[in-house]
Amino acid sequence: MRFGWGMGPDFEFERAAMGRGYARVAGVDEVGRGPLAGPVTAAAVVLDPACIPEGLNDSKKLTAKARQRLYDEIKEAADVSIAHATVEEIDQLNILRASHLAMCRALEGLKTQADYVLIDGNMMPRDLALPGECVIKGDGLSQSIAAASIMAKICRDYVMLSLAQQHPGYGWETNAGYGSKKHMEALQKLGPTPHHRRSFKPVHHILYQEKLLTD
Repeated sequence: MRFGWGMGPDFEFERAAMGRGYARVAGVDEVGRGPLAGPVTAAAVVLDPACIPEGLNDSKKLTAKARQRLYDEIKEAADVSIAHATVEEIDQLNILRASHLAMCRALEGLKTQADYVLIDGNMMPRDLALPGECVIKGDGLSQSIAAASIMAKICRDYVMLSLAQQHPGYGWETNAGYGSKKHMEALQKLGPTPHHRRSFKPVHHILYQEKLLTD
């Protein structure tokens, strides 16, 4: 039994799938389930076993500098696809289904289709047509999932940086849409933008207050 504590992710899940005859194993992870604003972003990564970047780990455990270096190396060495589900889709479907939608889109965008999928978490997307398995805390166990976590995080941070320039005051360039003190204060003062998730409680409450005031 593998515990991987303190050791960082390895290629064992991928190797086991390859041993069962799957040639292209994709790691999939998403970022952005918790924020009050912005899309949810997923990445699918198929690593080349002969060319795995050094130091892959859960993106949250890496410094910004290490993340950026790995982002560049993964982009160069692997088949990578990144996809989003929009704020409208999050509000319509719920955040779990929307994150699964982003995962399926990321898999569809690979240059060459994967034939096996390692999904971070404990639930397979119900629309996933490919065989695969869930890996709980997979970004700390599987190098492919770790690579996907890095790609998804950096891409979503870029999206939020761009949105921060269009909607200054909410601090998205540093909080990435999460409900930080600055973000919550700006929500109260400036109100929600079109990029806020209306189904999320803090945003919903503010919209409800606004409606009471205007009715």
